Amino acid sequence: MAKKKVQVEHSDDTKLAILTAQLCQDKLAEDVFILDLKKIESAPGDYFVICSCDSSPQVESICDLILRTSRNYKLYKPNVEGLESLEWVIIDFFDVVVHIMLKPVRELYRLEKLWGDSEFYTVNDDADLIPMKYDEVQRIYN
Repeated sequence: MAKKKVQVEHSDDTKLAILTAQLCQDKLAEDVFILDLKKIESAPGDYFVICSCDSSPQVESICDLILRTSRNYKLYKPNVEGLESLEWVIIDFFDVVVHIMLKPVRELYRLEKLWGDSEFYTVNDDADLIPMKYDEVQRIYN
């Protein structure tokens, strides 16, 4: 059964964060979190979407799906970094930045700790944001 997807408007960064998180989940990424950075003055965007992958082909598959979907919705073309190594791919939509990471790379950089004062969410199949506590997020590193 196909998951429900949010209808994305170009200016709606919250819906874009939810959509990209759902796309990561569709390709079986693990520990998909949305970090709301809007209250952090020095943040490089409004949202980070972070997920873990088991392999480089999975990283590539998630990246391809997000880029294809963004073209289908006629969104602003994002900047993409990391396609050479496929260990950590960043898809930068300006206000929403998607981090697709191999598990060892995510463990090394621990972006959730670096941005620990953000608000953390997961997303369900109905596109609802589910709040998470920082302790719940950190469980992936134990």
